Amino acid sequence: MFPLPHIGPVDHLDISFIGSFPKVSAAPPPNLPEFAFIGRSNVGKSSLINMVTGRKALAKTSSTPGKTQLINFFEAEKKWNLVDLPGYGYAKLSKKHRSSLLTMIRTYLANRESLYCAMVLMDAKVPLQAIDHEMIRWLAERGIPQAWVFTKVDKGRANETNKMLETNLKTLSAEWEEPPPYFKTSSTKNLGRDEMLDFIRKSIPA
Repeated sequence: MFPLPHIGPVDHLDISFIGSFPKVSAAPPPNLPEFAFIGRSNVGKSSLINMVTGRKALAKTSSTPGKTQLINFFEAEKKWNLVDLPGYGYAKLSKKHRSSLLTMIRTYLANRESLYCAMVLMDAKVPLQAIDHEMIRWLAERGIPQAWVFTKVDKGRANETNKMLETNLKTLSAEWEEPPPYFKTSSTKNLGRDEMLDFIRKSIPA
């Protein structure tokens, strides 16, 4: 584990890279509360993680979706771990490879005892995707805590993006007596950063 240099316009977290792991059984001991960031391969996960942590290149961004194919662990503030899970549903990967990644993701989510919350990322400007809805239902059926993170709220025409986000949120919330927390975010404008960090900090033991 080694500290990473700060590069960015916002206050940075005290964060260190622990390692990248090809399977859950190889992951580090579950000693700290973990918050796992998951979503489709083109949802902007790496950019969001960099924004939340205040580190320009903590998570590797790429013009090619599906770049993250390992489970990446980071220790944040010496109090919790940020877990960057592989993106799911990338069509250009073989069906077998997609299935293997999804199995790894679900194995982590279902069995990791230190997981406090799955942060499910969804693109605010597009209709709710079936694969995202399926993941949300899968988590709910197993009683795994989750929060919804709507990305790219600054993209597209503002009125259309806001309308789409509210429609998607209404569709999702209809299946819940009390919906999970949700966040509206923009990686380019640092929108939603303080709210997400506040949620994480309040979720862990003092």
